Amino acid sequence: MSGGVQPTRAEVDKRYDVFHTDCPARDVVDHVTSRWGVWVLISLRSNSLRFYELRESIQGISEKMLAQTLRALVQDGLVWRQVEPTTPPQVTYGLTEFGGDVGEPLSELFDRITRRLAPSDTG
Repeated sequence: MSGGVQPTRAEVDKRYDVFHTDCPARDVVDHVTSRWGVWVLISLRSNSLRFYELRESIQGISEKMLAQTLRALVQDGLVWRQVEPTTPPQVTYGLTEFGGDVGEPLSELFDRITRRLAPSDTG
């Protein structure tokens, strides 16, 4: 939108019907709530990480799935990607402002769940 005018709720509801398969917001919701999208956003909540650091922080994710998930989140504008021209290239990822906004409630949900669970040896 130009001029800084915020859309009204009715305008947003008219443009974005997340229950319709053609809704562009639906793809973003699908990427955020995918099996690995949630964990990427939570992992990046505190600071930016290199690819291998992300892979190590999210146990169980393959390089292929991490790359696919990051590609989708970058395309959606939730995550930024910076490539250092070294050999081999060093790629760093972090949350955009939009990604931070979207990731905040996910982090809160994660924190609430972990506070309520009994202590474990792995957590």
